[in-house]
Amino acid sequence: MFHTQRLHIRRLKKEDSSLFYRMMSDPEVMNPIPAKILSQTESELKLSELMAADKDHDDRAWRVWCITEKGKKALIGICGFLKNDQGDEEIAYRFRSEYWGKGLGSEIAQGLIEYGFSTLRAEKITADVNIENLKSEKILKKFMNPVKQFYNKKDGCTDRRYEVLRSNWKSAKNSI
Repeated sequence: MFHTQRLHIRRLKKEDSSLFYRMMSDPEVMNPIPAKILSQTESELKLSELMAADKDHDDRAWRVWCITEKGKKALIGICGFLKNDQGDEEIAYRFRSEYWGKGLGSEIAQGLIEYGFSTLRAEKITADVNIENLKSEKILKKFMNPVKQFYNKKDGCTDRRYEVLRSNWKSAKNSI
């Protein structure tokens, strides 16, 4: 799909199942989102669902890919694009906890924004984050501006929406 300095983004594969489950069943990873901790069976179903949804259609509501370290095959996280409630492109990413604190969240956020503007031709990229997820908030503040706060009924938390416009990204990218 695309690369960053240290990361390779590719389609999810059935072989990712055990590491995907490790991430999706880890309370440290799932609680800050907040998202349900998945059982082995639920994780396998979710992986199959994500793989089936990843078609070559630009109009799909979401697309999720595997993150690996360059030169390695093991899943260290997932990332992709969703459509928010206003139909805008929304970035999403999640890493296995042993990969936290290495600057990979910032790297993938920047890579997703680049991909969204250059490949998806989006005019606006957004990200919604639970306001209690301070690590993700810190990452998003580097690249985007907060635009609203709202109660996320589906996840049962208060989210903050961040966004960046294509016209602002070009100038921001030069100063990063």
